[in-house]
Amino acid sequence: MEDFLQKQVLNNSIQIYLGVFGTIIIAFIVKRFISKYLAGLLYKIFSKTGKSFHKEPFLELIISPLEIFLFLFIIVIAFDKLKLPAFLNFIVFRQVSFQALLESVTNAALIIMFIRLCIRLVKFGALILEEKATSSGDGNNSQLIIFFKDFFKVFLILFGGILVLHFSFHYRVSNFLTGLSIVGAAIALATKESLENLIASFIIFFDKPFSTGDTVKVQGFSGVVEKIGLRSTRIRTDFKTYITVPNKQMVDTILDNVTQRTQRRADITLQIGLSATAEQLKKITAEIKMIMQDDIIETSVVFLSDTGTNAHVITVQYFASMSQTLDEFYAFRQYINLAVIDLLDKNGVSLAAASTDVVITEKK
Repeated sequence: MEDFLQKQVLNNSIQIYLGVFGTIIIAFIVKRFISKYLAGLLYKIFSKTGKSFHKEPFLELIISPLEIFLFLFIIVIAFDKLKLPAFLNFIVFRQVSFQALLESVTNAALIIMFIRLCIRLVKFGALILEEKATSSGDGNNSQLIIFFKDFFKVFLILFGGILVLHFSFHYRVSNFLTGLSIVGAAIALATKESLENLIASFIIFFDKPFSTGDTVKVQGFSGVVEKIGLRSTRIRTDFKTYITVPNKQMVDTILDNVTQRTQRRADITLQIGLSATAEQLKKITAEIKMIMQDDIIETSVVFLSDTGTNAHVITVQYFASMSQTLDEFYAFRQYINLAVIDLLDKNGVSLAAASTDVVITEKK
């Protein structure tokens, strides 16, 4: 039996063949269990929340590439014990032998599967962060997560390509990086404005001067932010038009975020006719202050601000809470204005414009 196992076939003993193929068969059988165990360990590392509903999508993303990577890795280690037969030791192209080509292919396959596994981990991390951003209702974070997910995917693919060039083709990566930096500098100069807008988008994402859904005033326009992109911000204006503002202008110019206001302000200027007496003015001012006692009004000011040859001026300024929608606030302003008009009618006081008489004289 020992002589049979030591028998040489194609430069390798039967014992080595049995060990190699036995290792591969065992790896094929247990690879699923090992992958699930390692995926469970990775899940505990990457998922700090520990919620069970994250586990299923994680396993779907990780187990398949992890299983293939482990099986391929074991095959490479097992076949490394075999000596290449003499008839396979030939030159494929120029000075590249079949053995060197085989090593390059296996290295490239291992690198590709490893990068694929890393991309799946990035997708899972983005899945958790997107869920948290959705639950918090922050649209900016959702867009930022999507951007960085795509960014890291591209970075991993480029990194994998560099590893393949180095380990499979034995290319000097330093020369490649030097050439890449020169090309990158040329592209940066050619796309200066686009890069400025890209940097401005990062400022918007991190500084958060406004978010998706906020009402803003910028560049003479007022509207609701519908989308924040990497180059520009889309706003639906009050006239229902759809404008695109470069992110650089959104950052460099003065921007009024109406949604972030703590109160809404309204002003009333009453120009009372000169026929009104001091007692009437005192009574009107006091009754307007009573009107301002509404629960929606948080602070208010009512006073006789001016008097002169044309009219007595009563200034009313009040701040309403932001609990109302814009339409409700407009309706409330109308209610206040009508209440003030009704008050003037009850007290027999007319506005200055209403009491103006125009006298036309004819010269003889």
